[in-house]
Amino acid sequence: MAIKKPAAKTPAAPKAQTHALPSYLDPQHLGPWGVYLQQVDRVTPYLGHLARWVETLKRPKRALIVDVPIEMDNGTIAHFEGYRVQHNVSRGPGKGGVRFHQDVTLSEVMALAAWMSVKNAAVNVPYGGAKGGIRVDPRNLSQGELERMTRRYTSEIGIIIGPNKDIPAPDVNTNEKVMAWMMDTYSMNTGATATGVVTGKPIDMGGSLGRREATGRGVFTVAVEAAAQIGLAIEGARVAVQGFGNVGGIAGKLFAEAGSLVVAVEDHTGAVANDKGLNVPKLLEHVAKTGGVAGFKGGEALPLGDLWSYKCDILIPAALEGQLTKANAGKVKARMVIEGANGPTTPEADDILGDKGILVVPDVIANAGGVTVSYFEWVQDFSSFFWSEDEINQRLVKIMKDAFATVWQTAQQHKVSLRTATFIVACTRILHARELRGLYP
Repeated sequence: MAIKKPAAKTPAAPKAQTHALPSYLDPQHLGPWGVYLQQVDRVTPYLGHLARWVETLKRPKRALIVDVPIEMDNGTIAHFEGYRVQHNVSRGPGKGGVRFHQDVTLSEVMALAAWMSVKNAAVNVPYGGAKGGIRVDPRNLSQGELERMTRRYTSEIGIIIGPNKDIPAPDVNTNEKVMAWMMDTYSMNTGATATGVVTGKPIDMGGSLGRREATGRGVFTVAVEAAAQIGLAIEGARVAVQGFGNVGGIAGKLFAEAGSLVVAVEDHTGAVANDKGLNVPKLLEHVAKTGGVAGFKGGEALPLGDLWSYKCDILIPAALEGQLTKANAGKVKARMVIEGANGPTTPEADDILGDKGILVVPDVIANAGGVTVSYFEWVQDFSSFFWSEDEINQRLVKIMKDAFATVWQTAQQHKVSLRTATFIVACTRILHARELRGLYP
């Protein structure tokens, strides 16, 4: 009688290895990257079969840390810490700003790059997400030192940027002049003028009309769309703004022109309020002359931090990330929060605002006007054919309205917040592209 051999055991499939945190981050102090990871976790249940790729969103594709040495005006040598992070490029080249700020960290730049991935996908422009920064207080540098630092930084990150690879743009404490230096440096290093390597350039160097106002215009456009959904009239609406620079200032100006009352404004210098409405054009002139809203005579000084509890219909945080927290979110009296800054609201604050019935229009859709017109600028540079400002604004408004409509419909369908809805739309697009491309090799 033959002895029956036992059936061979089928080898168990290897378990997928997931590492939510790169080893170079401190799990106890994740900073802004930790906020982003929580947002990804909230969207994962809505990604269907694409959820198998979700770990792609939890780590940047590439993170470059560079030393930026320059000779100071007094002859000493100073070293600054610089970063360029490319979070995801499945849908196109990296796109994102460069900020000069004394509190810049790798965690912050990683989160900002990731939010750029989401933002670009949310408005459906063919970019991935990237971000850069230098850990420096630019107010302590002369113009010559600032230029040398910018050029050295550009040279150091030049190995990963380019018109078809990664396109920087202005962000906190950077502007058209900084972009001109970056473009010239990259062009000199490659031996050919490359206008498409950065956006937000001066008009005479291939910049786009409407770019400077684009982020603020996008904030205003999305706010109007959101207000219509909740029955809030823009004319006569009370608006409070934190940060009155390129984003908050332009948004405030457009709200005032639409008949809203900008009743309170705060920035790093102070805060000012007027229940009858601040004179926004005069306030903008004051900010241009003095560097901040402090000392403006058209209203009463407001203690810093009181803006959050100021009675208003629309609150616009347009400064830095992490401003609305569990400590102050309960004080907010607005009907809507429109995020002009990147990452100004923590997940805990998000929940508090939601429980209070306050509509939060997230940064990844609300402030996407800037990158949308940056896309227009990039396209114009490649074609060497430039559009009128009216054409640009019309295209911008249409894209922002269409994107918001998709996000609103998604939020209603899944009964989720606008932030989670924006992540559903964007992450689905990103991961679908990742799936279609596959893994190489």
